[in-house]
Amino acid sequence: MADLVERALGLFTESFIAASGPGGQNVNKVATAVQLRLNVYALRLPPDVFRRLKDLAGSKMTASGEIIISARRHRTQEMNRADARERLSELLEKALVEPEQRKKSRLNRVGKTQRLKTKKARGTVKANRGKVRLD
Repeated sequence: MADLVERALGLFTESFIAASGPGGQNVNKVATAVQLRLNVYALRLPPDVFRRLKDLAGSKMTASGEIIISARRHRTQEMNRADARERLSELLEKALVEPEQRKKSRLNRVGKTQRLKTKKARGTVKANRGKVRLD
């Protein structure tokens, strides 16, 4: 698991762009926002992990298989760079975790009859609702 994250951290490219938000005049002079790009196909992921990563990435993943993460929360390049790398590693770690298979619930005979009895009671309550007639 950590091996894939380490491998991914060596395959991405970073570019610095001008950011908006806090920073005063500094934001106009210095490109502090980081745009991190990772080609997912270069990771050679198993199909199920790739599918989970694609679902988790959503709009961050392009049609050509690149994940683009933009970080502009902080005022410095270093903090934005660390934030983008952290977000990328979290995304990859989440994709590696295999979801647990749902186990079909088993209901005994008493539970089934109890459930049907409560359904019947709710049905009669709902059937008795309606317009009041003055007969």
